[in-house]
Order: sequence, then structure tokens, then C-alpha cells
Amino acid sequence: MSSTMQDSRSEDRPMTRSAEGILAIGAIVAGGLSLTIGAGAFWRSRAHLAMVVSLAALCVLTSSSVGMAAGGSVPYCARYTGSGIPPGSGIPPWGFHASQSFGGGMSGYSHGWGNINLGTNWISGTICQDVSGAGQPTRMIAVGLGPRIIYHTHTAQMWGYPGNLIQAVVKVTSSTDPRCRVGTGGHVTMYASYNGVRSDSIQFFLDAGCRDENHLYHGPQVDAQVPPL
Repeated sequence: MSSTMQDSRSEDRPMTRSAEGILAIGAIVAGGLSLTIGAGAFWRSRAHLAMVVSLAALCVLTSSSVGMAAGGSVPYCARYTGSGIPPGSGIPPWGFHASQSFGGGMSGYSHGWGNINLGTNWISGTICQDVSGAGQPTRMIAVGLGPRIIYHTHTAQMWGYPGNLIQAVVKVTSSTDPRCRVGTGGHVTMYASYNGVRSDSIQFFLDAGCRDENHLYHGPQVDAQVPPL
């Protein structure tokens, strides 16, 4: 074994189980190559070993990057650019997309959808929000809904019109706001007017630390589907 490899192994660095597994496979493959090639091809064996270890290291780095994207601090909040309710939110599930100007040069965009069972006060799904402007970095959060519905009614009155209203428990699942920690709770109120009137609204009520993300979306640019329909 080369001195470079010995130095690398002697460093006291934590290693994930996935990394240990990949390197173990690399060692096994390298060992098989050494036995197959034989003692007469020592340098070729070392070349194969170096190649396997390099590939293993590449796999470890790739695996780490994917893990950070899937469960790290950056939420997946790609904008919905279609018309109407986002796909996957057909009858009876809920869904919405909304944009809003908040003043001070700030604006926000939010969308979400999921499943619901009003009979058992159960709801699921995800809502994403990003807020930008005023020369500040864009802040993005994602919250998971449910499983509990706090309140729902078919006869709500908001903004001067009747409609459907649902209040549901939420929890922050991902955030780029350093003060808004994953796991912070709160609730969201979703309202959809009916009788041919478009005056829908979505409002966030998050606990301390995430209150900068508490925004109201209301107006014709908000398109919400809130059961019962």
C-alpha cells in the first residue's frame, strides 16, 4: 500500500456508513483483482486499486450531495407556472398557488397541495413559500401539513363573501431563513370563496423564530381549492 493511502487512512475523520460500505466494496473488488492478476503484475494491481478507491470516493461525494439536497436546508420550491390549481390537487384534495406584494419592495410566492379527509379531520401535503426583494437574499421555507385539522367550515365569511375555510396544523420541514428552524410549528388558514366570486386567501401563522415568514396572500391572483366542493 502506498504512503499516500496510509496517510489518508490514519486521519481521524468521521465516516458515514454509506462511505464505509462503498470503500469496503472497493477493497473487496481490489482484492479480487489482485488475486486474479497474480503476483507478477503487482503494479497493474495497484493501478486497479487506485481506480476503485477513486470511484468509491466519487460515489461518496455524490451520495453526500444528494442527501443534502433531499433533506438539507434548501427546500424544493419550484414555481408552478400553470393555470388553475396545481396538478395532483383534483377533487377532493386541497391545493392553491398565490403571489403577493408585501410592501417595502418585498414580494412572495407560495403554492401547495395534498390530500384531505374532512370526516376524520385529517390532512396531508406540503406548502412552499419564497420571499424576496428589498436587496435581501430570497428566503424559502417548506411546511408539512397535518395530520390534524384544527377547524373547517363550509359557511365561512371572509372578505365580504361566503366560502370554505380550513385551518390546519403545520410544521417547518425545510428553511433557508437562519432564524426559522426546522421543526417549528404553527398553522395555516386556507379560504376559498364560492358562488362565482374569486376572493381566495392563504395565511401563515408560524411560531417564534419563523414569524418573518408569516404572510397573507389574498386577491384575484390567489387560486385555491378548499373542500368541501
